Amino acid sequence: MRILIVDDEPAMHASYARSFAPVRAKNAGALDAMAAALFGDDAADDVESDAPTFTLTRCDQGLDAVAEVERALAEGAPFPVAFIDIRMPPGIDGRETARRIRALDPDINLVIVTGYSDFSPLEIAKVAGPTDKIFYIAKPFEVSEIVQTATALTHRWQADRELRAARETLAAQVKQLEEQGLELAANESRALHLATHDSLTEAPNRLAFLRALGERARKPGLFGTAMLDLDRFKLVNDTLGHLAGDALIREMCAKLQQSSPEGAVVARLGGDEFGVLFDTAGQEAAVMACERMIAACSVTFSVLGNSVRGGASCGLVAVDGRDDRDPLDIVRRADLALNDAKRSGRGVVRLFDDSMDDSIRFRRDVEDRLSQAVQREELSLAYQPIVSRDGLEIDGFEALVRWNTNEFGLISPDTFIPIAEESNLIHELGDWILGAALKELQHWPGQYVSVNFSPRQFRRHNFVGHVMESVQRAGVSPGRVQIEITETAIFDDAERAAETLYKLRQMGFRIALDDFGTGYSSLYNIRKFALDCLKIDRSFIDGMGRERESAAIVHSIIHLGRALGLGVVAEGVETEAQVQALRVAGASHMQGYYFSQAVPPERARALAEQRSMATPPLMASGATR
Repeated sequence: MRILIVDDEPAMHASYARSFAPVRAKNAGALDAMAAALFGDDAADDVESDAPTFTLTRCDQGLDAVAEVERALAEGAPFPVAFIDIRMPPGIDGRETARRIRALDPDINLVIVTGYSDFSPLEIAKVAGPTDKIFYIAKPFEVSEIVQTATALTHRWQADRELRAARETLAAQVKQLEEQGLELAANESRALHLATHDSLTEAPNRLAFLRALGERARKPGLFGTAMLDLDRFKLVNDTLGHLAGDALIREMCAKLQQSSPEGAVVARLGGDEFGVLFDTAGQEAAVMACERMIAACSVTFSVLGNSVRGGASCGLVAVDGRDDRDPLDIVRRADLALNDAKRSGRGVVRLFDDSMDDSIRFRRDVEDRLSQAVQREELSLAYQPIVSRDGLEIDGFEALVRWNTNEFGLISPDTFIPIAEESNLIHELGDWILGAALKELQHWPGQYVSVNFSPRQFRRHNFVGHVMESVQRAGVSPGRVQIEITETAIFDDAERAAETLYKLRQMGFRIALDDFGTGYSSLYNIRKFALDCLKIDRSFIDGMGRERESAAIVHSIIHLGRALGLGVVAEGVETEAQVQALRVAGASHMQGYYFSQAVPPERARALAEQRSMATPPLMASGATR
C-alpha cells in the first residue's frame, strides 16, 4: 500500500514510520517461536500473512507533495491515501496542498492531520472535495487509528477503481449490444424490403399486395381490386431483348402509379402482371378508374432507343369489405375477369361476374361433401420427415391431411382447406387431424409431430384448453407436439396471440411459425411471441438458385432466427445444392422431397425406427406433392 505523508515536522515523520512499520519487525522472534511450538515449523511463515504492508513517500512541504502526486500519476502508480498536515511554513499550507492534489487526482483519499483549527472541515471540503474523500485525524494520533484509517481507505480506493472498471466494461458491453441491435434492425429492415418489394420497379410485390388486400378486406366500404397484364409484352422481349422488356415494365409501372386513384396500392405481381387496390364509390366509378389507367398505358414509349406501343388489359372486382372476402379469392376472381378481357381483344376492362367462375358450383359441392368426409372415412394423414442439418436425424414429422373422394378423386388441401376455413368446418376437420396425429405419434420412438392450425382454429375460444385436453386424452407429452401457425393467425390480434402462445409454451408445446417470409413480420413482434422455430416458405427455397432476392431472404431469415435463439426449418428442399447451401447458411432443420415425400403412417413408423435419413431417397419420378 502506497501512502503519501505531508508534514514539516521530522518527529511526525518518525511517528508515521513507527506506526506503519511491519508487525514482524517488533516481535518477529517471539511470534515465530510461538507459532512453531503450537502449529509446526511452517506456521511461522504465516504469522504476518494478513498484516498490510505500507510503502511511505514522505514530503516536508506541500509543493513537494504535489510534485510527487503528479509523478505517481505519470508513472501509472497513483497514491490511494495522503496524510496532510495543515501548518507547513514557509510553503503552502495543508488546505492549498489538498486543493492542488485534488485537482491532479480526483480519486485520492485525503486525510487532514492537525492539532489546530485554522480551517473548518467545510472550508477544506469546498476546495478539496468531495466530502466522502476527505477525512480528519487530530494530533496526537494513536497508531491503531492511523493504520486502520490507511488500511480502510486503501481498500476503499481499490474497490472504487474496480467498480469504475466494471462500470466501464458494462458500458462498453451495453454500447456493443446497442450497436448490434441497430445492425440487426437494419438487417431486418433490408430483409423486409426485399421480401415485400419488387427489385425491378421498387413497387410492392405480390406478398405486400396480398397483405394490403387482406387488411382492406376487413374494413367496411367498397373497394376495387384490378389485375392488369401488358399487351404484346412477349413480342417486346422476343424482338428487343429482356433489357428492353425490363425497361418497358418500369415505364408501365410509373404510368400506373401516376394514373391510379389517390391512395391506391400499385404492385408488380410478377412478369408483366400488376395489381391495383383502391377505394371506390361504386362499380361504375371503379371501371372508369381502370379505364383511365388503361388509357395512360396506351401510349408510345421510347425503350432503349426504340419506339414501343404500350397497352394493357384489366380484370376488376369491386366488393364491400363487410362481406369478409378471402383475399386470394378476390385475386382469383380478378384474374378470371382479366382472362375474359384478353379474350375480348385486349386493351379493355372487364368487371367480374359469377358467369366467369365455373368453380363456384364446385366449391359448394366440395363444402357439402367435406361436411361428411369424417363420417365416410375419406380422410387420411401423411407424414413428411423433418431432419436435422448435420446428422440428418429424423427429429419429427409434419402431419399433412389427404382427402380422397369417390366423386372428385383426390382433392388438394390447397382446395379444401380454404373452403373449410370459410365454412367453419375447419374445427371439425382440425379436431380429426389432431386426434389422428396424436394416435399415430404413440407408435414412434421419440420424434415429435407437427400439426398445422389455421387462423380460425387459433382464434377458437379456449384453444389452449382444447389442445391440452386432446393431448392428455391421448396420453402424449406436450413436448412431442409442435403447433404450426401462420403469421396471419398471430398478427391479426397480436396481444391475444402472444398470450395464447405463452400459455402453450408454459405447458410444454413446441411452437413453429409456418411459411415465414410470406407475410409481414417485424423483429419486435417476433421477439415478443413465444416461438421455437421459423419455417421458411418453400417458394424462397425453390428460388435460391435462380433469384438473388430469394437467396438473400433465406439467409436473412436464418440469421434472424439464430440471433433470436430459434430453430429454422427450410421447407421444400428438393436438390443436393439446396441442402449444401442451407447447411452453409446455418438452417437447423430441413424438410422436402429430397429426403422424403409425405408418406403413409406405416412408412412413417419405419422411418421413425430408422431415426436417420443419412442416405436420403430422392423424389420418385412423377410423384405428386
